[in-house]
Amino acid sequence: MFFLSDMLNKKLNLPKPAEALPGRAKPIPTASKHFVSKRPLKGPYPEGLETAMFGLGCFWGAERLFWQLEGVWVTAVGYAGGVTPNPTYQETCTGLTGHAEVVLVVYDPKIVSYGELLKLFWESHDPTQGMRQGNDVGTTYRSTIYTFGDAQYQAAIASRDAYEASLRGAGRGKITTEIAPAPQFYFAEEDHQQYLAKNPYGYCGLQGTGVTCAIPAAVSA
Repeated sequence: MFFLSDMLNKKLNLPKPAEALPGRAKPIPTASKHFVSKRPLKGPYPEGLETAMFGLGCFWGAERLFWQLEGVWVTAVGYAGGVTPNPTYQETCTGLTGHAEVVLVVYDPKIVSYGELLKLFWESHDPTQGMRQGNDVGTTYRSTIYTFGDAQYQAAIASRDAYEASLRGAGRGKITTEIAPAPQFYFAEEDHQQYLAKNPYGYCGLQGTGVTCAIPAAVSA
């Protein structure tokens, strides 16, 4: 019983640096091109594009949400927000890397705004669940917005406050989403890139709250 309790605690609490797995110096192998668009996964990306990063539970379903959105140039799944350098999927699942499963989104702001990405993010999962998302339990499934620059950070905070008010009106709890400047992004293994395009009937645990996210006008630009 103690063993099971200890394992659960490790999955629900972020590890201290001394507790984290050591990882490795070299990046793990991944795909060179996006399975759907055939565009380069790691770049270089065309000029004028911007980057966003979101975590909303299992990254298989989360990535599909964004690659299907008009104006998104390429997406990739990976790990971010933790301690372990160049982690594997198996290591991340232990909860001992500190990383969340995230989606890197490269988009054209002339076609889709950051506010629209935020709206899709908020409405596609339950951001009140802490270290879990539905049946997926652990720190790796926590809700995160990692921002590139102050404008994204301020937009994320404003959208969180607006959506939290809407959730409160619907009888929902407080948002637990982590919002922070983007840390190092580690690409996940090739098998996980665009997983649901390769496995159309694969697992997707995403489920929103049913509460609409009205993004403030200043955020939508």
